[in-house]
Amino acid sequence: MAAKATISSQYVCKIMRSSLDSTLLPFSSPQIWVFAFLALCMTTSGRAQRATSTNLFNELRIQDSLLFELGFNQCDLVYLEEHIADDLAFYHDQNGLQDKTLFLDNIRQFVCSGSGIKPIRKVNSNELSAFPLFDNGQLYGAIQSGTHHFYLRDGLNAEWLTNTARFTHVWVLQDGTWVLDKVLSYDHREPTN
Repeated sequence: MAAKATISSQYVCKIMRSSLDSTLLPFSSPQIWVFAFLALCMTTSGRAQRATSTNLFNELRIQDSLLFELGFNQCDLVYLEEHIADDLAFYHDQNGLQDKTLFLDNIRQFVCSGSGIKPIRKVNSNELSAFPLFDNGQLYGAIQSGTHHFYLRDGLNAEWLTNTARFTHVWVLQDGTWVLDKVLSYDHREPTN
């Protein structure tokens, strides 16, 4: 069965590379196909495993930590803007599709407004994984997935959990720097207690 799944993902990869502009595809947006392909590869490939001990995994864990600790938790919006792609596509299961401009506007308005109650994001490091993306043997990006938790912090630094969600990030290398290019944020759940 694994061999059949691998053949299927390789076949889809070949279709994706050669036919994004083809009228044979039922959807007009190449982005839909890219995310469908990534999901297929992560779930069906016989080689897909939870990669947690590689240099890539550690590098992306650090990038994720810096991006969200500095950009989201500490509101360093200059850092955040420099480390997300100009053509960012942020797919959120409750708040729709956001481009870079809308994403940064929402961060300013809802996360970094200085209202006294501050949203905080923390990743569950036990569920984090990373998978490399190659083009002709050259590393150009990576897929990172995991679970993260969102809290509200009051002025006294007390925190309470507001929700937990899954995420999939596509990171790309731009001039040797990792930049967050595509984001899927989904399966948001409120705490059960």
